[in-house]
Amino acid sequence: MFHLIDKNKGYLFASHDLRAIIENQRNSLRKEVEQMDANRLLNTAPTDLSKYLVEKYSLTAPVLRRDNWSADVQETQIDVRNDPNRWITDRSRPCLIPGQRVTIEVPFEGEAELLYAQASTVSTNNPRAEIRGKSIFLNFDITHDGSQRDIKQESEKILNDIEQHLGWVRTDVNGFMQGLAGEADRAIVSRRERILANQGRAASLGIPLKNRADAPKTFVLPDVKRKVVPTLPPATSSAYAPEPVLDMETYEHILTVVQNMAHVMERSPSAFKTMGEEDLRQHFLVQLNGQFEGAATGETFNVNGKTDILLRANDRNVFIGECKYWKGPKVYRETIDQLLGYTAWRDTKTAILIFNRGTSMSTVLAGVEAETAGHGNFKRKADWKHESGFRYVLHHPNDANREFLLTVLVFDVPGL
Repeated sequence: MFHLIDKNKGYLFASHDLRAIIENQRNSLRKEVEQMDANRLLNTAPTDLSKYLVEKYSLTAPVLRRDNWSADVQETQIDVRNDPNRWITDRSRPCLIPGQRVTIEVPFEGEAELLYAQASTVSTNNPRAEIRGKSIFLNFDITHDGSQRDIKQESEKILNDIEQHLGWVRTDVNGFMQGLAGEADRAIVSRRERILANQGRAASLGIPLKNRADAPKTFVLPDVKRKVVPTLPPATSSAYAPEPVLDMETYEHILTVVQNMAHVMERSPSAFKTMGEEDLRQHFLVQLNGQFEGAATGETFNVNGKTDILLRANDRNVFIGECKYWKGPKVYRETIDQLLGYTAWRDTKTAILIFNRGTSMSTVLAGVEAETAGHGNFKRKADWKHESGFRYVLHHPNDANREFLLTVLVFDVPGL
């Protein structure tokens, strides 16, 4: 790293150490996670919190808008005391003669301070320019008796030098940004695990815990002057109560059992062609209970209402499945609303099993995608590859941080 120069000297890419800026962003992110109220953190959906942190601590390398540059010309007095080609008796004082100042303005997007940041790749020839607001200004002073100059060519050379340095800055910033989401996720997971472990040890004492007078009741977003910060995802700071969670391996196994049963239907169409929703659901229940029912755990699949398939633990629903014939987008949307009626969810895994008779699969799949993405509780589509299914993350109607996973599987069933 070359010696850093005060930015008032007019040199770009020479006043800050970009590596130090990047490390400060990482440290600030981790510090915010560590200082967040424990219950506030536990009650915030990790994905939403991670997205907030990435947005807040991201860096954006400047991009010049050279196509929007402009020039301004003004008369001025130029100090020529340092011109060796002029006869000047006293060079200790300004010697002013008439001239012109040509100012080239080039707007840019991104963070202005990074125009003063020295990247890991450096040069001994740093360009000079003035930064005001979101524009770079190049100033050229021309005396009335001076020789003709090609200001456009000189400007383009300086801008090319700036672009080269910006390329080095962009390389470092892109490397930082590629790892920022992982940095946020690790910080959140680490703090959550430690908080939950501490809560478990405290609960095992069997002694009432004293309420701390200084315990924070709300979370106050700190002031950040660097840039406008995103809004922290809404969540309560009330005491966090863990709920039973179905692990992803078991969830995937449940879905595998369901799909295997669907293959049986395809291989034996005559046995299923007259069955309605409730009869089909019973066949799925038989297969699922054969895999999961056990007296030791007390966990079992059972029927609640007409079409629900439930797996319960500690009096909580940890898996909820709905079996429906495809009767158009409106009925499918009502099925999502039906799932939303289960109010005691946290990290619950759900599924909608759609039986299709007579409608093209492409029409059904397109309807599922459109209706789910357009639902008011839709948060995002999950990365899950399946030829006749999708996976989504939705949230509870009254709490955006209470998320649940929804897998939608579509099966062609024999017709009458």
